[in-house]
Amino acid sequence: MIKFEKKSYLYKIYTWFPIIFLFVSVLNEFDLNYLNLDYFSFNFPFILIFYFALKEYNKFDYFLVFIAGLINDTVVGLPLGISSFSYIAVCIFASYLRNITIRPHLIKDWFYFLFVISLINSTNYSILFLFFSYDLDIMFYIINNFFTFLFYPLLAILLNYYLKVIHD
Repeated sequence: MIKFEKKSYLYKIYTWFPIIFLFVSVLNEFDLNYLNLDYFSFNFPFILIFYFALKEYNKFDYFLVFIAGLINDTVVGLPLGISSFSYIAVCIFASYLRNITIRPHLIKDWFYFLFVISLINSTNYSILFLFFSYDLDIMFYIINNFFTFLFYPLLAILLNYYLKVIHD
């Protein structure tokens, strides 16, 4: 396992990786379009935000999450504030789960995550379709929900390892 000195610059940069990774993921809109896979999409920022809000990681500031949502809206071309609303809602739901949970468990967190992303994606779909008259494909949201839900445990295990390295 990697060991860092707490005062080194490398350690300080390493502790900011989640926010840096969030900004990189919203800037490049990672959706695997280059692989020509029609029915494969997942929302990596939702996983990252839910996980670090759930773990109450001190460098994962909600204001920076809000700014990342504004950047995502600009890159994707959505009305300004839709992604920010979604990201902050994920933070709120994860904070709620963190506060009511006595003993965290990956499976319980995983199914709660499914509820959260389903609620947020359906809200986004409703807002974009009803108020902004976007022509949306509901199948995209269902597929995105499914694969985001599937990838959460794998990424949670990897992020647990990251937090273990940081805190040791």
